[in-house]
Parts: sequence; C-alpha cells; structure tokens
Amino acid sequence: MAQASIQAVAREAGVSVSTVSRTFAKPDLVLPETRERVMAAAEKLNYRISRSAAALKSGQSFRIALLLSESIITWFNSRIYAGLDSVFHPAGYDISVFSMTNADERRNFFTDLPVRRNADAVVVSSFNIEPDESRKLKSMNVPIVGINIPSNNGFDAGVSIDDHAAEHIAVDHLVALGHHRIAYIGYDETDDRSALRYSASARLQGFMDACNSYPGVTPMPLSLDHAGDPANAVLNCIISASPTPSAVCLCDDELAIPALFRLRQYGRRVPQDLSLIGFDDNLYASSLGLTTLHQDPYAMGAKAAQKTLALIASDSKHPSSEAEPRFETPQVQLMLRETTAPYVDPNA
Repeated sequence: MAQASIQAVAREAGVSVSTVSRTFAKPDLVLPETRERVMAAAEKLNYRISRSAAALKSGQSFRIALLLSESIITWFNSRIYAGLDSVFHPAGYDISVFSMTNADERRNFFTDLPVRRNADAVVVSSFNIEPDESRKLKSMNVPIVGINIPSNNGFDAGVSIDDHAAEHIAVDHLVALGHHRIAYIGYDETDDRSALRYSASARLQGFMDACNSYPGVTPMPLSLDHAGDPANAVLNCIISASPTPSAVCLCDDELAIPALFRLRQYGRRVPQDLSLIGFDDNLYASSLGLTTLHQDPYAMGAKAAQKTLALIASDSKHPSSEAEPRFETPQVQLMLRETTAPYVDPNA
C-alpha cells in the first residue's frame, strides 16, 4: 500500500494540514481528541512523517551525543547505554557514542559541536568538563547531563553515586571483620589519561579517609598503570607490599575478578589468607561469590535520559516538571558474598 500524503490525512481527519504537521512535530500542543483523530487517520492511510523533514522543521537532530571515558563494550558503559536507549529510543532519539581518552579529544568535541549542531543534548559518563566547554553548549541551548561525574559544575543535571561514601562502606565492613592492614588497588591517575578527571578517583580518597578514621588501621594505597596484564599487576602489588595486607579493596570488578583467579592460582586463599572487595557488582560478581559494592548503571542511564528529555522540552519552551531534583545520588549497597572473612592472625 502506497504511503498517503499529508493532505490526504488532513481530509480523513477533518483538520488542516498544519494541524497534522503539529500533531507529529509538537503533539503536546494539540488537543487529545484531535490528536487521536489525526493518528487514527495516519494509521488508516499508512502515513509516516519523514524524520529528516521533521528534524529540519523543528531544528532538532533527534540525536544525543554520549561521551564515554572507555570503550562501550565495558560492562559499565554497555549498561549505561542500554539504560539511556530504553528511554531515548521510544522517544525517537538516536545515540551517537564518542569515546574519550584524554582532554584534547574532549576539547575537540566541544569545539566541533557548535559548527556541526548535530546533537540535541550531550550526556557525559564518568569524567569532568571544563567551564568553557559548558558555556559553548549553553550558548546553543544544548543541555549537558552527567552520569557518575566527579563534580556537578557545568552540568544541567546528573545521576551520580557517591564514590567517596561507597569506599567508606567497604572499609567499615573490613574493620568490623578485624582487618587493620587494608590495601586499595586502582589505576594511576598521574599517567597520560589524567588530563581527564574521573569520578572513580574519589574512591581512593574515600578509602583513605575511612581508614584514617580508625585508630590502628593502616591504609595501603597501591597503583597500577594501564599497560600489561592487570591481574599480574595486582598480584605483584600484593606480594611485594610491606607489611602484607590482610584485605584489599579494588577499584572495580573488572580488576577484582581476574585478580581473584590469579591469587588463587598463586596459592593465596581468598578469603582465608586475604579478603577481597570489588566495586560495581557486574555480570559475573554474584556467580563467583565476589563481595562487592553494587551500583546500577542501567537505572542511572534511564534516569539520566529522563532528565535529558525534560531539559530538551524545557529548552523548546515547554516547561518541564520540577518535581524531581536536577541532581540525584543513588545509593550504593555492599553485597556480602564469599571473598571477605574475619581476620585470623597467621602467627596465632
């Protein structure tokens, strides 16, 4: 069946051509009963509005730019994407992914965007933006929304866990089990990636502050670079540390899980010889019995998308609801499993 014209839909619904156009472009401006008549006529006549034509008329691209600090195939980023898409796709928006490894790539994106004008909003996951980059978007009425960002500065809205408080939960648990020599292993923030400020950097500070709040607890911050086998690097950190830690917090499960296997291959019993806590609660953490800190990137992505659409509607002169706060902090939960246990003095 051939697609009908907009004029045919108008005749079938008994409205003007402009009302049909408005029903598809700005349905909230059309009375519900009129909108239903137009949509019924369009369905009957197999009418589908051209998306490119709608974009040209409205000035929107129906595209969201997603800036990621790593590849989209990581567990965290793939779940963020899925959460965003669960909201954006039904609303008619596509997502364009931009992976950023340094500040120059981020700076080039914000320099090019005003020229291309090919995104209606920008979502940034896990790293900071600079004030001049934020100003460029505000001048274009392009909202910028953060997910797990180190600071709310420059963002219009955001959904971020409290990394600092989360590590405090992990340390509290280990101290309650009797551990006093506790290591934190994460990636070195002074390498060439450090021009971007990452939200996860707050985890180390949270760990240090938590340990220092307990008399007699020795914090042992250990760092890795981004080269080589991370599981071997974790093993080397632990066996070369002096004094030897009785418990280790790792910056994420993607580091904790291979480290767990490597430690056991080396003959270190977990948790009898060494307690281990990860961060994320990823796809494999539960089945492997990893004690870890749970966050839900899918839910954060969906919530961030809802905030983004509300901001786009607001910028289009359709006031958005102020019922929800612009910035939200989901709770992180400690998932107690099999890799932590009470401290036992090996010399006793």
